[in-house]
Amino acid sequence: MHGKPGVILFAHGSRDPRWVEPFERLRDKLSAQRPDADVRLAFLELMTPNLADAVANMASQGTSEITLVPVFLGQGGHVRRDLPALADACRAAHPGLALHVSAAIGEDDKVLDALAEYCGRMIDGH
Repeated sequence: MHGKPGVILFAHGSRDPRWVEPFERLRDKLSAQRPDADVRLAFLELMTPNLADAVANMASQGTSEITLVPVFLGQGGHVRRDLPALADACRAAHPGLALHVSAAIGEDDKVLDALAEYCGRMIDGH
């Protein structure tokens, strides 16, 4: 394998520039935990880079393996329908690249446990 493994945190995007702040914090936390990986953000719409541009940029830097993590709580049409088509287009554009798409973060019990724990703290701390 050439270069660092790539990780793309794939989020929806918004017209409000402040919307991206927690995603940037997540990227920075993951980068700190995994200095061996190249961690990037990409967006479905309204923000740049989009997925195709992020993948192309990483591939041009020699990344041969990318894990794409959809940072979505719910599996709406965007994740179920749009994302597989976008991922397939990236694979077609970069035949030497291994692109793995994980389940959306909201599908994972440990993620939901952390959210439930936060909500419980809010009950006690209001």
